[in-house]
Amino acid sequence: QVQLVESGGGLVQPGDSLRLTCAASGRTISVYTMGWFRQPPGKEREFVAAIGWNGYLTDYADSVKGRFTISRDNAKNTGYLQMKGLKPEDTDVYYCATKLAYSDIRYYTRYTYWGQGTQVTVSS
Repeated sequence: QVQLVESGGGLVQPGDSLRLTCAASGRTISVYTMGWFRQPPGKEREFVAAIGWNGYLTDYADSVKGRFTISRDNAKNTGYLQMKGLKPEDTDVYYCATKLAYSDIRYYTRYTYWGQGTQVTVSS
């Protein structure tokens, strides 16, 4: 079993930055793909970004490309989502998740382990 805990969310103004952290425990995630998703109220979770086990492969939703950066530190069993140029439409609960293979990475149903989420609110 893998336990994931997100942190780093909060209330910020448009244009600000935040770094979300996903801390894993229970098992090393060094062989896992990690993804970040967000969930608008009343809607399904939507893909934000994903990173392969060694950090070389990454993918981003068009809406965040160029503003968000996903990374990981396998030695710390931790993943990150650096968010810059935040917009009000980025307001959501953000979740990290892991799966083994770097395939179907944009589909939340393919992920095995999930964190509890962290709220990001962008408002002036």
